[in-house]
Amino acid sequence: MIDDFAACDFLTDPSLANDPYPYYDWLHQCPVLREPKRGIVMVAGYDEAVSVWRDDKETFSACNVVSGPFPGLPVRAESDDISPLIEQYRDTLPLHEYFASFDPPKHTDHRSLLMRLLTPKRLQENETYLWRLADQQIDTFVDQGACEFVRAFGNPFTMLAIADLLGVPEDDRARFGRANQLIGNLDSETFEPASIQNMERWFVEYVEERRREPRDDVLTHMALGTFPDGTMPAAVDVARVATFLFAAGQGTTVDLLSSGLLMLAERPALQQRLRDDPRQIPAFVEEMLRYESPIKSNFRLVARTTRLGDVELPAGTNVLVMNGAANRDPRRFEDPDDFQLERPNVGEHLAFGRGIHACPGAPLARAEARVALERLLDRVDDIRLDEAQHGPPGDRRLEWEPTFLLRRLRALHLEFTPSS
Repeated sequence: MIDDFAACDFLTDPSLANDPYPYYDWLHQCPVLREPKRGIVMVAGYDEAVSVWRDDKETFSACNVVSGPFPGLPVRAESDDISPLIEQYRDTLPLHEYFASFDPPKHTDHRSLLMRLLTPKRLQENETYLWRLADQQIDTFVDQGACEFVRAFGNPFTMLAIADLLGVPEDDRARFGRANQLIGNLDSETFEPASIQNMERWFVEYVEERRREPRDDVLTHMALGTFPDGTMPAAVDVARVATFLFAAGQGTTVDLLSSGLLMLAERPALQQRLRDDPRQIPAFVEEMLRYESPIKSNFRLVARTTRLGDVELPAGTNVLVMNGAANRDPRRFEDPDDFQLERPNVGEHLAFGRGIHACPGAPLARAEARVALERLLDRVDDIRLDEAQHGPPGDRRLEWEPTFLLRRLRALHLEFTPSS
């Protein structure tokens, strides 16, 4: 039990990784707070978080989206507008190659490449595949009456779902595996794992091949896509958009599914309610996104001096926008620590962000979660936690990834009864 939240370090304290919610409750007393250790401004309030995202174009730069002050800009900010410094030193920051860290107009151009792929038609085609894929994956463990969910279902299901969406040839999908996720673990300070680089190289090869020899497939459509002004992006720019969808989208969907199965295993009545009426599964997914936001937080850098709430933010300030805390802001959500399937304003949650950097893969994540949960609930009964692995009720042992960015279970051991 933590006695002094003011002395806590949200970025490194493992106890806050396991259970951040008492800390969030404390932050809600001051929804914009400058923490004393690094001078980072913590934004835990719902309205304040939305204000940051609505001003993404000029005031709050995404250049430090996952890394914050680690290492930060190599020079001190000495004016009220450091936009020129950000552009001068942007390529010194982790993940500077990926569009999630871009600001307009470059962000607009590169995001458009992904939005050309995530069309309603393509998402519908992908969903047709998801139903088959879910059953195929369940087939691999259903007769055993138990599984480690992350490894047995979550990782392969989400990896293959995105591989299909991007049109990766079936013979190549096995080599992708699960990308090392960009989780901001300060113990290793590794933001560019080798597997991410490998995927980028593979997509460059796909793009270059399809440009030489176009085919009637998704990869060709992606390879021949242009920026809004009609210019052709470099092959590596297209590859990085695809790679980021894998790296960022796959892991967070696994996290959503894992948290959802944990919730259902702990609440048998809710589990049976959804099994009896699958039409309530979309509402369950939305409340899970609010209740256990897969992305706990991400950074912004103040490009131009401004105010947020009662706090002055000089240019160069690192701002941590806390999705997980904002989604439990009692000013926005009544009884925020209660899971409510019929919550009337659940659609206001910030799990996917807001503004120009709102998650472009949100429709895909929702479809994956809905399909996976419906097939799992249809094919297995009495889903429960393996007490040998996770302990008895009231004394659970769950291990969460020690990261300030993601709400991620390392493993979820389940037992169940195959449906007759």
